[in-house]
Amino acid sequence: MNATKTIPSPASPAEITKNIWRLTEFALREGLIGTLDKEAAVNALLDLFRLNEPEDFEGWDREPIPDSPDPLLAPLLDAAAELGLIPDDTVTYRDLFDARIMGLLLPRPSETVSLFSATAREKGIAAATDWFYKLNIDSNYIRMDRIRKNGYWLHPTSYGELEITVNLSKPEKDPKEIALLKTLPQSNYPKCLLCKENVGYAGRPDHPARQNIRVLPVRLQGQEWFFQYSPYVYYNEHSIVFNGEHVPMRISGETFARLLDFVESFPHYFVGSNADLPIVGGSILNHDHFQGGRHVFPMEKAEVDRWRDNAEEPVVRGGIVRWPMSVLRLRSTSRDALLRTAGRVLDAWRGYSDAEADILSHTGDTPHNTITPIARMKDDGEYELDLVLRNNRTSAEHPDGIFHPHKELHHIKKENIGLIEVMGLAVLPGRLKQELAEIADLLSGRSAYDPAAISDAAHPLSKHAAWIAGLVAAHGTSVAPEEAGRLLEAAVGDKFRDVLLDAGVYKDAAAGRAAFGRFLAAVGF
Repeated sequence: MNATKTIPSPASPAEITKNIWRLTEFALREGLIGTLDKEAAVNALLDLFRLNEPEDFEGWDREPIPDSPDPLLAPLLDAAAELGLIPDDTVTYRDLFDARIMGLLLPRPSETVSLFSATAREKGIAAATDWFYKLNIDSNYIRMDRIRKNGYWLHPTSYGELEITVNLSKPEKDPKEIALLKTLPQSNYPKCLLCKENVGYAGRPDHPARQNIRVLPVRLQGQEWFFQYSPYVYYNEHSIVFNGEHVPMRISGETFARLLDFVESFPHYFVGSNADLPIVGGSILNHDHFQGGRHVFPMEKAEVDRWRDNAEEPVVRGGIVRWPMSVLRLRSTSRDALLRTAGRVLDAWRGYSDAEADILSHTGDTPHNTITPIARMKDDGEYELDLVLRNNRTSAEHPDGIFHPHKELHHIKKENIGLIEVMGLAVLPGRLKQELAEIADLLSGRSAYDPAAISDAAHPLSKHAAWIAGLVAAHGTSVAPEEAGRLLEAAVGDKFRDVLLDAGVYKDAAAGRAAFGRFLAAVGF
């Protein structure tokens, strides 16, 4: 008779020692620490787990060290929960503690900057960002294990292929955590998620830990800014460039100059800014920042209708991008001429009204017009600026915004259309995964379609009732399951195209194109 195998507790000193050793070996292999750092790293982790010395353990050489830190952290987090090192075994507290663990296995912030600079000097800036991106993944600051859960597909349209993502990477808080957050005192440190004071911050239930983040200083127009990656990257090398001071978003001629400063230093990246007004701006308007990365968005691939010369600056070309939103693309080899032209466009647009096109620059003293700018360096040495015209006016018919997703699209997308979505990458709410699966079951007949029940406000699909009725009318309820999935992806893609069309200030029709032409004429094109 076989003896029953005893499974060791994750909190046993031997198991903790083994997992500390394995994680340290991972950090050494991936270059997070050097050979001379190993003993100090092991001792720091032993102290974190309240062990005065390592315990003997067996089997360390039988299991390969994985390529990701996540499976190495999991047993250590289990041990922390069992030992009471975290207040509660929830995702939030586990995340706070794993940042603390990985913060012990990273070079200091100044050492990180030195390593980045040395790599840039020896191998070039692209190799340096490759190294820095990998560092952020290996430190578990960029949580690739969660990001891989996101849904993603391409959707062909007359404007090119749109990118669709369903955001599943940010874990939902459980009811206990939600209740806890309501009881916490307000804190003003750090002032927001983008402040430089986040580096090394231990976090709290309502603010993520940042012991495992590293940032790089960059000089933009003589000011200190910083470069970091987003913890939940929506695209390759999704980065954030933020002001060293906690100052509000403001689009100005200086903004355009900073964007060009950045792409001169990082020519393999694009960089852009959210607009600076509510509704058309991003989610964080209280701290000036940009977003960049190494990704070619659908909007960048879109062609212009035709290139126009500028009367004021002959070396600057401009054209209307064939895109659902209203985009003026500027190109020039002359940085100064490009900046002067972009500044004139911004100044003109701030005060521009065209009642025939339903565009009013102000209501009383309240401004409505602004720009979402995106900068790139082209391979031929030209600077490129895309200036997306935005207006945040509301009306009785469209209280959420005239140039915002209209009400019939809110079941798919209600949030602001920021920089990423302007460029053709939809970031859709995670709830859609389950909702689309249930709608697919209705279309394939695996669930009975009851329009009256779905229309009831208490039904989980009630927000989609009208959309489902249209889908059933068009396709019936006997669609093959795989085809139902593809059909819904296409339908969601069409909805996102319509979201962008709603957000465009000049509509893609003869009257809208003529109105856009009137504005271009007013700025010398």
